[in-house]
Amino acid sequence: MLPNPIKNFVDAFARLPSIGPRQATRLAFYISNLGKAKIRELAEAIADLANLVTCSRCFRAYTPASGQDPSAGSGQAHSAGSGQVGKGGLCSICSDSTRDKSLIAVIEKETDLLSLEKTRKFNGWYLVLGELSKLGELGPEQKLRLSSLKDFIKKELSGSAEEIIIATNPTAYGDLSAVTLKKELEGNAGKITRLGRGIPTGGEIEFADEDTLGSALDRRL
Repeated sequence: MLPNPIKNFVDAFARLPSIGPRQATRLAFYISNLGKAKIRELAEAIADLANLVTCSRCFRAYTPASGQDPSAGSGQAHSAGSGQVGKGGLCSICSDSTRDKSLIAVIEKETDLLSLEKTRKFNGWYLVLGELSKLGELGPEQKLRLSSLKDFIKKELSGSAEEIIIATNPTAYGDLSAVTLKKELEGNAGKITRLGRGIPTGGEIEFADEDTLGSALDRRL
């Protein structure tokens, strides 16, 4: 019943977070009525995401510097990022020598990184783990990223960071993950902390306002 272009769109977009078949169908018809120029503009914006690469240190998406081969990073395309330019296989944060590399925040999503950056109260580096299991377990990708962090700490920080902040969401699932992460990271930092409870229990870092997040950073435990 659906035209093939609509069906193909729905099949692709229904797999995205918070979309689903019904919302994808509505979105497909909405976009189809925007006109060819707007559709091309949207298509180009989506296609441009393929130019993002993943930072070899923190695993967030970034735009390579002009003239840099995208394969200088991990070579992976990624679906989100701040748009800031990095260099030498590292994003703009990891290649910034003014940041405190002995202070590391372990986060779940790149949107959490963007929210923490807006507070202007954190001048360390990050590790983006990717979406965590609701059972508090670490998947193969998370384990590889933690292993990469441990190697960095061993080689660049003489075996111990000053502080690792486990910045998971203050939810039951986030608390479970934080316990697992603390066990994994013990011995790799002088202290391992969590964000203070400026964020309400059950809330998410991504949606917290800057003042609340800043308070959570100041009162980390």
